[in-house]
Amino acid sequence: MSHDVIVALGTNEGDRYQNLVNAKKFLAGLSDSPVQVSSIYESEPIGPSSTRYYNAVAQITTDIKPEHLLQKFKEYEKSCGRDLESPRWSSRIIDLDIIAYGEKIIDLPQLTIPHSEYSQRLFVLLPLLEVVPDWVDPKSGISLKEIITLAPDMDIKKMELDW
Repeated sequence: MSHDVIVALGTNEGDRYQNLVNAKKFLAGLSDSPVQVSSIYESEPIGPSSTRYYNAVAQITTDIKPEHLLQKFKEYEKSCGRDLESPRWSSRIIDLDIIAYGEKIIDLPQLTIPHSEYSQRLFVLLPLLEVVPDWVDPKSGISLKEIITLAPDMDIKKMELDW
């Protein structure tokens, strides 16, 4: 059985635009239906990096189990040159996070769904609003629009880039 999976994408190393385009192609190879994507947003970094991020959200449809999907994401990130041992929030060529997997709620040491920090990140919430405007967090039951009003403010802007 296939599930709609919300994926957050982020990049702040190398050709940020091309990194997102390549990641979209990778996600298309995992999806049973066409990948739906948000606009690309540029945002301030969280953590030690000084380089701004390009962020977006994609929705795929897949029957790949969440743990295996996470493993495929990590393998892809590594194949792009990301050091998976680097400190948290450091610069990265590509970062793929599972934000939601259908209505599933998962709390494992290596995987939390819905993603544990998405509600604090406008760079996830604003693109998500474009892709699934009526989304409701399956764990809290709170609507996306309400979550956005509660999220910390940050410097973020929508880019005029087609991908």
